[in-house]
Amino acid sequence: MQAVVGQEAPFDHGRQQMKLLADLEVTTKAVERTAEAIGEDIAVREQQEIQRAVQLDLPMVVGEPIPILYIQMDGTGVPVVKKETAGRQGKTDGQPAHTREVKLGCVFTQTRWDEEGYPIRDPDSTTYTGAIETAEEFGKRIYLEAWKRGWSRAEKKVVMGDGAEWIWNLAEPYFPGAVQIVDLYHARQHLWELARKLYPNDEVNQKTWIKVHQRRLLDKGKIEKLVGALRSIVSTNTEVAEKIRTEADYFERNAQRMRYPKYRRQHLFVGSGVIEAGCKTVIGSRLKQSGMFWTLRGANAIIALRCCHLNGRFEDYWGARRAA
Repeated sequence: MQAVVGQEAPFDHGRQQMKLLADLEVTTKAVERTAEAIGEDIAVREQQEIQRAVQLDLPMVVGEPIPILYIQMDGTGVPVVKKETAGRQGKTDGQPAHTREVKLGCVFTQTRWDEEGYPIRDPDSTTYTGAIETAEEFGKRIYLEAWKRGWSRAEKKVVMGDGAEWIWNLAEPYFPGAVQIVDLYHARQHLWELARKLYPNDEVNQKTWIKVHQRRLLDKGKIEKLVGALRSIVSTNTEVAEKIRTEADYFERNAQRMRYPKYRRQHLFVGSGVIEAGCKTVIGSRLKQSGMFWTLRGANAIIALRCCHLNGRFEDYWGARRAA
């Protein structure tokens, strides 16, 4: 009970819930210690599974073929205590970091689409996994989750994310043969940021520029033409010129992941809204509330516990503990 309330809300709120719902008097510290201890145990068991996965000692998951299986990845910062950011550079030059990045992944399936051809996510098909860890460690973690969800039975496999390099560095070795898609709305955001640099405080020209470069080029998957158009822009402002070069490189690097009309014809999602919502609901609503500062140990324990609960595997965990 303490684990359930501890993963859902701040520990003191959990203490109040225990009193309200079960008339049990426990301390806030008891909720914290119990939730984190159980979360740590779940995390240890996950690592054991991950090691078996690395050694290719995975059970074959039997079942019906899955038409389309999606893997989405993203990162979100979590506030941590000072010792956890020692020697780490913050976002502002000369300022120390105040957060550590949680890498979060989700897996879901799709079997149909609506009358207009837009994809429909299968109800209750989304599961999550995440931790504050290196991209290499996270690659093994998300691979295990995909395997559990039927990676070997998926007829079409899709990896989605924003333009973060670590995501695509994991896609090829862990999910070979998968369709790779950059989130369309994130790509549009890159163009809007450039438009604001080119035409500061001039919404009319910003919208005119976007109409040409987004609607006629990006949205239609004409990325090579878009890159050419960006590289042809001349600016005497050093900062603007650098921004143009950076964005042109971004689109050139991800060109094959931005064929949006092709993906729409296949009734695939082109937006990574599921994982972005997950960053808010799985991580943000529990670990990023006002006044919270975490140790890595505490944060990873609660993340493991929370994912286990949200994935509907909490009772399975207790069953495994009883059987051990």
